[in-house]
Amino acid sequence: MTAKNMTPKKWWIYQGPGTADERNRKLAEQRPPWRDFTPAHLSDYEYAPPPDTDTPSWRETERRGRGYVPDTEEKDAVNTALYLRRPLLVTGKPGIGKSTLAYSIAADLELGPVLHWPITSRTVLRDGLYQYDAIGRLHDANLRQLQEAPGTGGGSIEPYLRLGPLGTALLPHSRPRVLLVDELDKGDIDLPGDLLTVFEEGSFDIPELARVARHERSVRIGTHDDAQERAWVHDGRVRCRSFPVVILTSNGERDFPPPFLRRCIRLHMEPPGKEKLTQIVRQRLGLESDDGFGDLVEAFVERRKEGDLATDQLLNAVQLRMRGAWSAADEREKFLETVLQRLTGPTSV
Repeated sequence: MTAKNMTPKKWWIYQGPGTADERNRKLAEQRPPWRDFTPAHLSDYEYAPPPDTDTPSWRETERRGRGYVPDTEEKDAVNTALYLRRPLLVTGKPGIGKSTLAYSIAADLELGPVLHWPITSRTVLRDGLYQYDAIGRLHDANLRQLQEAPGTGGGSIEPYLRLGPLGTALLPHSRPRVLLVDELDKGDIDLPGDLLTVFEEGSFDIPELARVARHERSVRIGTHDDAQERAWVHDGRVRCRSFPVVILTSNGERDFPPPFLRRCIRLHMEPPGKEKLTQIVRQRLGLESDDGFGDLVEAFVERRKEGDLATDQLLNAVQLRMRGAWSAADEREKFLETVLQRLTGPTSV
């Protein structure tokens, strides 16, 4: 039975039976007591404003997410992570759709634009939590001293703070947001451990706000969605109500410490086979059948035996075929060499 026509399992939330609203209510009810982040005083943690669904970022999330074709193993893993409020660590070769899974979850459950946090070797935890423009604040303070009479200076810290993707995901949203931490294995060796603390507590402190809490207990600062959008932060602490849907991707460039792995649900994605590739092409390009590109799927699978290929390379090839490019009979091999260039192996360069 294919991923497309499989009957949804009753316990599934992602790709499960019912409307998105019904499945989100089910998710809210299935909260393990050891992963309940509801604060003792709800009045101190107003819901953050829901993300605007009439934005380019949401349209991009829907576009990428609706074209994804998850198989049963992926659905089982995602739903396990949803029920247990745990991060989903997705491993596999580059270009097989690890990141796109996050967009599929957000689109299927209508959770707003994906909060994307790409990791590099220089990334530290604070980059994902918030940014503080200390230089900008100092510059503005100096201008005020020149323009104002002595003793009338000051100025709020609010305009110089903005939540990052992880910080925005941990706001007290009425529905969980989807956070994509992309290529975690490229980050500093300490980053997984630092993330683990935040994921376990569901909260973090902003020291710059904690220092002024006696004078400004509640402030509104920008979010990753929009620097102008203001979310309330009380006493310098951001705390979630619903643990975000966290997707961590890794290309397997290094291992993670056991305490971190123990707190993640793990999914290893294999390169899609012929049947799934055909479904992906049809769904992403809106085709009714595989007439006209079946031979390209065959060529893709065959060429992949000697080196890695990414699924979007196949989509590029089909798109060119549909537009009549490289249509001469004697151009076929050159076409395949150009568009389906292997990413690894002896012929990758």
